[in-house]
Amino acid sequence: MDFAVALTRDPASTGAREIEALRAVGWTDAQILTATEVIGFFNYYVRMVEALGVEPEPEMTRDPDVWPDP
Repeated sequence: MDFAVALTRDPASTGAREIEALRAVGWTDAQILTATEVIGFFNYYVRMVEALGVEPEPEMTRDPDVWPDP
């Protein structure tokens, strides 16, 4: 989780040390790559949606604790 937060908040702060920490707990290079791709995709998607002001579909309800009104 720390890797995802760091990659989201400050991508330049992640590097060899973070990769080695993931390997040390048993992650494979393929898993690290997949996680990085998924984190990057969702960061891209959320920023695009926010920038365009996309609203949820009418059948979706907002949970104010998770997604407060702007």
